[in-house]
Amino acid sequence: MEVKGENYQVTYDADTATITFAGSLRLGGMDEYQPIVDILNQVNEKDYEAITLDLKGLEFLNSSGISMLSKFVISVRKKKTTSILVKGSKEFAWQEKSLKNLQRLMPNLNLEIE
Repeated sequence: MEVKGENYQVTYDADTATITFAGSLRLGGMDEYQPIVDILNQVNEKDYEAITLDLKGLEFLNSSGISMLSKFVISVRKKKTTSILVKGSKEFAWQEKSLKNLQRLMPNLNLEIE
């Protein structure tokens, strides 16, 4: 499953329960993020033991995108049966600061910033 835009790409690999984000997500509000939210919701509906969010290739994510990820983390946390691994990159300054906030929403979230 995949959502592509002019400057971004979001892909979902069902075999590894990995959602990979790449490019620059500067969409205008939650309506424009809906196709990505739909993927996240479909992943959350499955009974995965662990889900990986690979953000290493995501150069930029605006506040609406951060809100989208936060809501996803909260919805997974509510299930109490699935863990999340978030992979980030030190290459993009926003990731280290913003992704740590996801751990506040879900303390057992694993964060790997390389």
